[in-house]
Amino acid sequence: MGGDGVIGGSVLIGVSLAVPEPYGSLIQDARTGYGDTQAHGIPTHVTLLPPTEVPSAALAEVDGHLARAAAGHRPFRVSLRGTGTFRPVSQVVFVQLEQGVRECRALEASVRSGPLARELAFPYHPHVTVAHDVPAEALDRAHADLRGFEARFTAEGFSLYRFGADEVWRPVRDYGFCPA
Repeated sequence: MGGDGVIGGSVLIGVSLAVPEPYGSLIQDARTGYGDTQAHGIPTHVTLLPPTEVPSAALAEVDGHLARAAAGHRPFRVSLRGTGTFRPVSQVVFVQLEQGVRECRALEASVRSGPLARELAFPYHPHVTVAHDVPAEALDRAHADLRGFEARFTAEGFSLYRFGADEVWRPVRDYGFCPA
């Protein structure tokens, strides 16, 4: 892979809703503290499209698709509260969405269509990861430590991210929702 995230004639992208500050850094720091070695390269987010390889030649089509997807949605409130886990199926502990689940599901369906249509390994469940593939003790600690976590913010759009050769996900473009 080149320094620009190119894999042959394709790039690895993802689409997500960023968790704003100060919450984003709080969760990312916690994730690092639980021993997740990839935490520094993954901004805190709610996934709308998991890592997906797309041909470089299709990026303009993807950009247009994402702009149309964003234009079809309005800003909405997100409330994060408490923790959950996907164990034993997947070694993940997350912060739960208490408000905004319906909107995230609709957004995910809009994003994961057209040129970005793909099958998922698991049914879509909007969440914010706080520990992934770390020892069981760290997963247990994350689940307990963040049980009382709460955050509220307004989602006003989503971002296209690109995976770099340095294994860091960086935002490439933001897509704003249609104002109410």
